[in-house]
Amino acid sequence: MAIRIFSGVQPTGNLHLGNYLGAIRNFVRLQQDGNECLYCMVDMHAITQWQDPKELTEATRMVAAGFIAAGIDPKRSIIFNQSRVAAHAELAWIFNCVARLGWLNRMTQFKEKAGKQRENASVGLYDYPVLMAADILVYKATHVPVGEDQKQHLELTRDIAQKFNNDFGVDFFPITEPIIQGEATRVMSLRDGTKKMSKSDPSEFSRINLTDGPDQIADKIRRAKTDPLPLPETLTDLEARPEADNLVGIYAALSDQTREQVLTEYSGKLFSEFKGALTDLAVGRLGPIGSEMQRLVAEPAYIDAALENGAERAAAMAAPIIREAKRIVGFLGA
Repeated sequence: MAIRIFSGVQPTGNLHLGNYLGAIRNFVRLQQDGNECLYCMVDMHAITQWQDPKELTEATRMVAAGFIAAGIDPKRSIIFNQSRVAAHAELAWIFNCVARLGWLNRMTQFKEKAGKQRENASVGLYDYPVLMAADILVYKATHVPVGEDQKQHLELTRDIAQKFNNDFGVDFFPITEPIIQGEATRVMSLRDGTKKMSKSDPSEFSRINLTDGPDQIADKIRRAKTDPLPLPETLTDLEARPEADNLVGIYAALSDQTREQVLTEYSGKLFSEFKGALTDLAVGRLGPIGSEMQRLVAEPAYIDAALENGAERAAAMAAPIIREAKRIVGFLGA
């Protein structure tokens, strides 16, 4: 069976190192392996929480620029923004009538995002995982690259696909498999090694943005929180020190090594020396991406054309699948 991959990134705020190491770099590698890939700016997910309309438009272009600058070829892969393909919303409604309330009540990400304000959270934020299932299955994607924090949502996607197939006595939707790759699939804040690196963190020093220049990258790594001890010799000792573990994980991911290999080279050395090496590595890897992103953002017509073309290709792929799903459900005229 051919491998068809779907994944998406929310166009909210700047893309950062965590987005790159946890997702975008792997998108490029999956494309290079010859898979059929669809990569989406999930703008419908973005509005589950309030977004300034102008900023959402600009952020969508910025994410597209990041995809392309990192090496995603819009001719080889399909890149588009979700809201251009109506089939996502159509299938989400069908899945709303398949998914069970108890399943959504178990979703930990809603509890984390809504916090104490859950009664004031949007229905869309609560229903987010069902739309995610539709995003994936409207293309019958067989595999999805996911971070640790999205594994529960993919399990829900599998449950929905299985229940739809069972309810209607068909073998229609695939049971999508996760792809979790490499070191640093979950990059943590540079200011707190127990918190995930996030666009929403108020401190700019908590993250390295893909558009940061060499001086900004160096300053953020220099200020990154550490402890006074030298780098340890073993993974067990490293895991007990979250800030150290985070920086070693970032170095490992950027250099295509394991944490063990990094410790073999740097154990016993002070963070002042290690941070210098990490800075050189990060600037070398991220600098060209940031420069290309800035160039692309200055050419919005190119980005818009690439997204329009991608949306047309995605819609053509989704059309027979949503049509057959409607027929299976019993919608007249499908």
